[in-house]
Amino acid sequence: MSAALRRLARAPQAPWLHAEVARRMADKLQVIVLKPERLIDWWSELGAGAGLLARAYPRALRVAVEPDVVWVQRARESNRKPWWSPQRWAGGSGAVVVEQAGDIPAGAQLVWANMMLHAVLDPPALIARWHELLSVDGFVMFSCLGPGTLRELRALYERCGWPAPTPGFVDMHDLGDMLVQAGFADPVMDQETLTLQWDSPATLLAELRTLGGNTAPDRIEGLRTPRWQRALERELGALAGADGKIGLSFEVAYGHAFKGAPRVLAGEATTVSLADMRAMVRSGHDRAREKRPLR
Repeated sequence: MSAALRRLARAPQAPWLHAEVARRMADKLQVIVLKPERLIDWWSELGAGAGLLARAYPRALRVAVEPDVVWVQRARESNRKPWWSPQRWAGGSGAVVVEQAGDIPAGAQLVWANMMLHAVLDPPALIARWHELLSVDGFVMFSCLGPGTLRELRALYERCGWPAPTPGFVDMHDLGDMLVQAGFADPVMDQETLTLQWDSPATLLAELRTLGGNTAPDRIEGLRTPRWQRALERELGALAGADGKIGLSFEVAYGHAFKGAPRVLAGEATTVSLADMRAMVRSGHDRAREKRPLR
């Protein structure tokens, strides 16, 4: 994946598909009542959601987490404000902090991760880390590619006896199970399939390169020959419909879930942070007020 990240970092902007999915995911923020004061934007530059988050939560402190030092530098340059900008001197109001995925302080009310979960080696571990970084009642919202992505291309490779052109994408129901295993409450999963079309095999392959790379573990590591590329373009051309366009499917999975107060069972030794304990006490007081009869 590091090679794909380096190639994407050389592009002038994030893939347009990431930006479109970010826009669709941002529409789902309207159903969330909580207004975060501090949020974590995971793989911010590649996720293309910074502007959407700034408009949704203009006063929130945004922590932009990037996968490596190259992306950290790129994010710092894109978030650098001129000396006369009010946001430069606003402190915690609308400010941006850029960090590499290392020691990120906890206590955020939102973890936002657009179009990146399918690119990590251990999704359950990352989801568990998101849970640790959130405060009680905070929420995670993410999107990623699902197993229906490029199914036509995978069938073509299998028919030709070639190794898989994509990694094994995780089903959205399994992602929901990972959220529950990590301790999240009320997970909501959804998915949609987008069909993209191209006029020729050459334009199709050129655009696929801008969306990332093949991180399948059994992919061929060496360079392919011109003869093989001609064979691939011939097979792709055979996929064209009556209108002459070649269509490929992209399944996009969306998910969000909340971090509930930790459950303490009698008779068990339990370690609870001071912040979580305060949240549990507040939650108990709120429930008591709800049950108090009106006079």
